[in-house]
Amino acid sequence: MVTVEHVRRIALALPRTTEHLIRDRVKFRVGRIVYLALSRDETTMGFAFPREERAAQLAAEPGTFLPPEPADERFNWLNLRLGAVDERELEAIVVQAWRMVVPKRLYAETIHSGQCGA
Repeated sequence: MVTVEHVRRIALALPRTTEHLIRDRVKFRVGRIVYLALSRDETTMGFAFPREERAAQLAAEPGTFLPPEPADERFNWLNLRLGAVDERELEAIVVQAWRMVVPKRLYAETIHSGQCGA
């Protein structure tokens, strides 16, 4: 089972990522844009995810993914049960969420330099 420490290690290795504690929740941002948010009990994680792909992902893996809260449905967002993924899957999810909020050039440079594993 992955933990908040796994999430932190992966996220903070990505350029421009900062960690914040907002209303008792750990969140990771690039600038002002949140791309990861842990639940207060640290068992689930919300992350940036293409809204148009959300229904298919939920249908494909209902034991792993959860829909966003009703207030977040309008955003590119999906939730994940941390206990349902391993470190490799977590890394892919975190990197893809980060990719959604950074300039394409930064992502390309990061991948090219081998700085992240996606």
